[in-house]
Amino acid sequence: MVTVIPARSLELHEVESKFGLQQSLEPSFFMEWQGVEAALDERDCYWLDKAKDNFLSLIKYRLHEEVVKMSILSPLLTVSGLGTAPFVPKAEKQVEVFFPAQELESEDEVIRGRIDLLILYRNLWVATIETKPQQSDVLEALPQALTYMMASPEQGFPLFGLLTNGRHFMFVKLLKQEQPVYGLSELFTLFRQGNEMYQVVAILQRLGQLVMEQDWEEQRVR
Repeated sequence: MVTVIPARSLELHEVESKFGLQQSLEPSFFMEWQGVEAALDERDCYWLDKAKDNFLSLIKYRLHEEVVKMSILSPLLTVSGLGTAPFVPKAEKQVEVFFPAQELESEDEVIRGRIDLLILYRNLWVATIETKPQQSDVLEALPQALTYMMASPEQGFPLFGLLTNGRHFMFVKLLKQEQPVYGLSELFTLFRQGNEMYQVVAILQRLGQLVMEQDWEEQRVR
């Protein structure tokens, strides 16, 4: 018998325990999001400002996460360039992680779920994007994102994720190794002066560049 566990039902402490995950609080662990400057033209700024204004006009309503994807993720991916070739977005990709029984009387377990949006470059995972309804805490997406990132077939180089509920954004970095380690960026929000979607776009662009610049075949752990 196999027990199927929906990924969405797991809490962070359960994910950390099942995968042996440890969080790093050292700023030096996750440098990729730091010091990245946005270089956007007038057209890009216009669309990001429009997306922010439109979304903030809707927050008095209870919005489904599909609205978050449509109104926030779409302009982010378009302006960052991650929504077009050579990057390939994959929606609702199903993943499974198998855990064999540890004792004779226990059952095998499978964690099963679907990634909201996965950005690929030559079949390499650029970013795992997990969304939640706008009324949810953005960190509610972290257990699922980490589970899906641990399910990646790739080993030996960093994996990145983006959590968002439309109002807030947070990046995740994961190193899959004997002792898996993850770290979080600072929180970006639509509730400050200016538009922090500019910075989110700049970081997404940086992550895409990192993947394209690296010789992954040489760096992969075999």
